[in-house]
Amino acid sequence: MSDLAFPASRTAALEKLQAFVPKAGRDYAAKRNYDLPGHPHVSGLSPYIRHRVLTETEVLEATLNRHSPQAAEKFIQEVFWRTYWKGWLEMRPGVWGQYKADLNQAINNLQTQSGLRAEWEAACKGETGIEPFDHWAKELVQTGYLHNHARMWFASIWIFTLRLPWSLGADFFLRHLLDGDPAANTLSWRWVGGLQTMGKTYLARTSNISKFTEGRFHPKWQLAGEASPLKGPEPPARQPLKPSGHPARATNPVLLLTEEDLSPGFLFQAGLKPKASALLLSTRRRSPLNVVPQVIEFTENIAKEALKRYASSLGENAGFLEDADAVLAWAETHGADAIVTPQAPVGPAADQLNSLRSKVLEHGIDLIEVRRDFDEQAWPHATHGFFRFKEHIPSLLTSLNITS
Repeated sequence: MSDLAFPASRTAALEKLQAFVPKAGRDYAAKRNYDLPGHPHVSGLSPYIRHRVLTETEVLEATLNRHSPQAAEKFIQEVFWRTYWKGWLEMRPGVWGQYKADLNQAINNLQTQSGLRAEWEAACKGETGIEPFDHWAKELVQTGYLHNHARMWFASIWIFTLRLPWSLGADFFLRHLLDGDPAANTLSWRWVGGLQTMGKTYLARTSNISKFTEGRFHPKWQLAGEASPLKGPEPPARQPLKPSGHPARATNPVLLLTEEDLSPGFLFQAGLKPKASALLLSTRRRSPLNVVPQVIEFTENIAKEALKRYASSLGENAGFLEDADAVLAWAETHGADAIVTPQAPVGPAADQLNSLRSKVLEHGIDLIEVRRDFDEQAWPHATHGFFRFKEHIPSLLTSLNITS
């Protein structure tokens, strides 16, 4: 099992970043694909970046202060992968709706098909008899983390060897991953299954697993020998990004944070002076099933710490609010004409904000979602595959003033 730990604090995140930066260059490029005990060759920053306890800009600046863009190219691309997934899904939100519908149907099938339920339970518990898969299932449950290469192998075995519904696998990850990200998780599972890039699949091979685990696992004759693409609708047509709001529109604003962005300093720099602030968490809404306590506790604790960190700028702190009705009542109590929030990408938090918008508008309160400049510049390039997107990374680093 991994001994990688994730304390729920920005201090811990900064310490991990400082420890990793020396390895973000050629060491990462050469060894990033190796899934080894303790995960010594990857950053372990994903749970913090996912909630923007650390921002992408901070991570890239720290990296480029130590390495040239060429030496750190692979790690820089890895940071931008999540941004790419978010931008891609933001312009095709119907894919999130398709996933939720597929998942609900698969969960219904678990109630009526005892064989499927038994196979799903065995996979989730790590009791399939496929040693590496079982190890990864247990590691995920225990630590809330998996190496990226292991995630790909796991998804491939889930889909093509065990022949389980891909949406149940994506849900298993979202319920257990500390860095569970709706866009990156959903679209990565779709890619493995051949739904994202239509017809292109990822097949886990014994030789590859053996090489990149340095012989720890060698599931000879246990894995599927082919990966026929799953059947499903083609991705919907790309939509334009909705415009970003600006906090200056409000005269008496309150600030609502979500788990998607726990570093609201950019809003204060833009002139926001909220009368009060609160947190609306959507962690439990990542799945129709139970999200594990480890994920809920990590997210809640790191959110509480964010409120303390920015206390001097937040106005009156209301802490956590449970739902749209509670948010409306809170905003009305403070006589707010607008609720300002960092834009939440497509996923459970955005679903909650969409429900909130219609409710507060009925009461004359605006909901202003403000997109970070990082996303504003990067998301529009997520038009096709990552290969096209990554061609824009050098110009993005320049335009965002992230330089060595």
